[in-house]
Amino acid sequence: MAGASADPKKRRFLVRAASTVGAVGALTSVSPFVFSMLPSERAKAAGAPVEVDISKLEEGMLLTVEWRSQPVWILHRSKEMLAQLEKNKERLSDPECSVAQQPDYAKNTYRAKEKHPAILVVVGLCTHLGCSPTFRKEIGPADLGSDWPGGFYCPCHGSKFDLSARVFAGSPAPKNLLVPPYAYLSDTKLVIGEDKINGA
Repeated sequence: MAGASADPKKRRFLVRAASTVGAVGALTSVSPFVFSMLPSERAKAAGAPVEVDISKLEEGMLLTVEWRSQPVWILHRSKEMLAQLEKNKERLSDPECSVAQQPDYAKNTYRAKEKHPAILVVVGLCTHLGCSPTFRKEIGPADLGSDWPGGFYCPCHGSKFDLSARVFAGSPAPKNLLVPPYAYLSDTKLVIGEDKINGA
């Protein structure tokens, strides 16, 4: 009789233990699927603005950063480079940047904010088929011709852009390189991906 009265307690214990193990197993097997549906930190950051320190960016230097999985170029142009830009106008498809592809503050010869005209910020993808052009700042190299004023050259199909990333007429690329939204946090730091920071 004593053995018979112990069975229900044992049975309840075994049922509870089995239920607990089953519940833990179910949670363990389901949680990877739940977590896989949540955006990763990398995915969250893919569209987030990117802060860039340009304090060490010397004249003539090009810095590449990633924003939205795209290369963004930041070029510090010298006075000589800026002076060349006006001379290119006759040879460009859209010298006044009238095609609606950049923020209003980049619709000028420098395609840059008025306060920092020497700093060019553009997405480094050709507007033809999305190849990444190369930075060719040298003037008149043998492979690009004696009239090459410096700029960006796309090796995929031969599109050429000046040092404001404006496309030369006759290039396969239909438009200038894209200027992303950007703003200055200070004279030495900018943010790519938003342009409404304290009016900067």
